[in-house]
Amino acid sequence: MLDAVLDALSYLHGKGFVHGHLKPANIMAVGDRLKIASDGLHLAGEPGKGSLAPSVYDAPERATGTISAAADVWSLGVTLVEALTQHPPVWDRSTDGEPIVPESIPQPFAAIARECLRSDPARRCTLGDVKAALEAARPLSVPAGKPVKALFAKRNVPAIIAAALVVFAAIAVLMPRSHQTQPPLPTEEQQPEPAIIAPQPHSPAPEPPPPAPQPQSPAPEPPPPAPQPQSPAPEPPSPAPQPQSPVTETQSSTAAALNGAVAERVLPDVPRKASETIRGTVKVSIRVTVDPSGSVSSATLDSLGASKYFAKLALEAAQHWKFKPAQVDAQAVSSAWMLEFQFTQTGTRVTPVEVSR
Repeated sequence: MLDAVLDALSYLHGKGFVHGHLKPANIMAVGDRLKIASDGLHLAGEPGKGSLAPSVYDAPERATGTISAAADVWSLGVTLVEALTQHPPVWDRSTDGEPIVPESIPQPFAAIARECLRSDPARRCTLGDVKAALEAARPLSVPAGKPVKALFAKRNVPAIIAAALVVFAAIAVLMPRSHQTQPPLPTEEQQPEPAIIAPQPHSPAPEPPPPAPQPQSPAPEPPPPAPQPQSPAPEPPSPAPQPQSPVTETQSSTAAALNGAVAERVLPDVPRKASETIRGTVKVSIRVTVDPSGSVSSATLDSLGASKYFAKLALEAAQHWKFKPAQVDAQAVSSAWMLEFQFTQTGTRVTPVEVSR
């Protein structure tokens, strides 16, 4: 019910209107949708018609006749308490006190109701704050309720119980997503070997013909020139061991590789209301790829943890980290890091581990 009503009120406020009469009797279940009666909509900020007998659903500032979006937030808080306890909150309008939210209401709904029921409209939460609190408390491991689209109707039929049944009927299983990143395997091409083997069969081919005609010349003098062309013959094999020297150099440069290091950490900005919903520790693992300049070129979720809201905060923060790049043979190279974010009510910790380079 709460998701659908938030969508409807957000749409109204975005168009410059205020509902002004939100209560359980105005929330109806029609088919597979929740609808809000639209009788008596007001433009935000205009004087409204004062009620002869104001109810608990009317915000304190309604006494002055001014209608604002904050008044709808107050009515939403009263409706939420009544939906969960079957009774509206206790409130003495003659005092400056605020309505009493029963301790039996679970979180985050108790905190949302208290923030909606602030007597001062300036201290009252907004619809965006309510959505953020719901998103932060929604675990991924538990099937989440599918939001039901809220529209407006000209009918006014009390159906808060039917609305709850529609929400239960719309439960859908949220399929988990897996992110797998496989680094490309390096390939080696040995081109020096054909270069060494190719000249060897050709070099002896032209040399056998010269010795054949040389024995036919006078015996005393031809033998001396014959060994001279053979003297360069043993030289071609000598280049053969030269291609092995780069291999030795490559091995020595690999041994001189240096790991990278973290140069700048960026922690997520967690709203206070969102941190208050944490029970224990929420862990999120982010895999980042660091380019040779030390900046994060890509970041992916390796482990979502228990809340996609905190996973989103961790992913956004990880993209702004800076690193001292790893080096191979005194040259900066790319590397991969695993960042484990741990969210608690008291703060956020991050453990970085370099996993490859």
